[in-house]
Amino acid sequence: MNQTVFLPFYLGFLAWLCVFCVKAEDPYRFFTFEVTYGEISPLGVPQRGILINGQFPAPTIDCVTNDNVIVNVINKLDEPFLITWCVNGIKQRKTSWQDGVLGTNCPIPPNANWTYQMQMKDQIGSYSYFPSTKMHRASGGFGAINVRARAVIFVPYLKPVEEFTLLISDWWKSDHKVLSQILDSGKPLPMADGLLINGRPSSTSFTVQGGQLYMFRVSNVALTTSINFRIQNHTLTIVETEGSHTLQEAYESFDLHVGQSASFLVRLHAPVKDYFIVASTRFTKPILTATGILHYDGSQTKASLPLPDGPTYHIHWSMKQARTIRWNLTANAARPNPQGSYHYGTIPVTRTVVLANSEANINGKLRYAVNQVSYVNPTTPLKIADFYNISGVFNVNSIKDTPPSFSPIYGVSVLGFTLHDYAEIVFQNNENTIQSWHLDGSDFWTVGFGSGVWNSTLRRRFYNLNDATTRHTVQVYPKSWSSILVSLDNKGMWNLRSAIWPRRYLGQELYIRIWNDEKSFHTEYDIPENALRCGLAPLK
Repeated sequence: MNQTVFLPFYLGFLAWLCVFCVKAEDPYRFFTFEVTYGEISPLGVPQRGILINGQFPAPTIDCVTNDNVIVNVINKLDEPFLITWCVNGIKQRKTSWQDGVLGTNCPIPPNANWTYQMQMKDQIGSYSYFPSTKMHRASGGFGAINVRARAVIFVPYLKPVEEFTLLISDWWKSDHKVLSQILDSGKPLPMADGLLINGRPSSTSFTVQGGQLYMFRVSNVALTTSINFRIQNHTLTIVETEGSHTLQEAYESFDLHVGQSASFLVRLHAPVKDYFIVASTRFTKPILTATGILHYDGSQTKASLPLPDGPTYHIHWSMKQARTIRWNLTANAARPNPQGSYHYGTIPVTRTVVLANSEANINGKLRYAVNQVSYVNPTTPLKIADFYNISGVFNVNSIKDTPPSFSPIYGVSVLGFTLHDYAEIVFQNNENTIQSWHLDGSDFWTVGFGSGVWNSTLRRRFYNLNDATTRHTVQVYPKSWSSILVSLDNKGMWNLRSAIWPRRYLGQELYIRIWNDEKSFHTEYDIPENALRCGLAPLK
């Protein structure tokens, strides 16, 4: 009798468990990227470019938080090739195997392919990708990644009627092989010949409806130069930087440094005509400028000169603006919990590292160094050597935590951290040029900027420990310092590099090894089945 009564209830309870406890797998998006050479003429001079699926710039990857993105890269170039997706910055949770840099991956040989398998885990925002090998990105191969929030997640701004993606890059009339030869000969890279918006110096156009709200996703994918972005007679309202929702401050113009991105809302309130979209270089002589057109639907009037003014050198102006970019503490990002629920400013720091960049001369050749070590890629990727316990490839903590006094040397620089360390990293720039630093695998809080030489007493005066925004790339002004706080909770081998590519090409980079002794898929995935092998890596 009791069994008869309770059987329907029991079966109903099991059905409820099946509905609510079985989680559907996140969606998959598949892409094939065929990498080839092709003739392009961005500055009016025919030259060899690097195309993906015949396109320059490369195709945009549009996806949603937690999507699995599978990209089969087919290398039809005459050189080994890799793409990195952490430019500004897909985190590659638990799998630095997918990072696409020489410290984690063997390059794809000519006439071969390799398939990246990534998840946009708990991320939203505007990002980009580009070739990480040699100077390939100087010839193209770069594109945008736009990660939108899931439909169930509230977005803390009005929905725009349309979104536009802008990739701003500096450009040379010589291809990547010529530029590599210049650097390899010990000479500095000459100044770029021009500036491009979506691969063009002046003709990129965006058609809009008056009175409507639009989003502009803007990324600086340049090799060397910071840029200032502005739209004639329109105001930019910032809403996101590299995956973080910001307080919605309004700007007439906005600085984006090498490797950085931001999203702006623009309300189309002006009379119906065309207006200039302007990007110009910062801290350079001469100033390079690229223009696009904001075309109001129905306009019969072309954009008129003069171009809207932008800052030129004005270092203090840029630093002051950088301090106005603040976290929206009550807004969520990819998850429903408010960003401000993570009180980053109250967490004890487990280790402080001060990294000083420098220009060096080693054996008569121009090099760039971090704490007096100029990085050289070993033939075996660090991650593979670490996984298989291959000796002689690198040593943990082979670079000092503070700038040493010895002369510059070549080396394989690796800083070792324990999983879940909370680190303070100070970037010290004693040179007369602006620097830009990028960390793969983790975002960080940009807590402080200041002039001169950093010391611990400056924390109280200059650090924002309440609402600094998270980013993946931070600028360091000339003769100045920048400080970040980072929660190292993504196990793996992660590239920390100069985003200014000639400096990275000539040694201004290192790797951070985040480690614990637990072998578990909860903290890190094993080497992929399709991993390429090179150097001392064992055969499959």
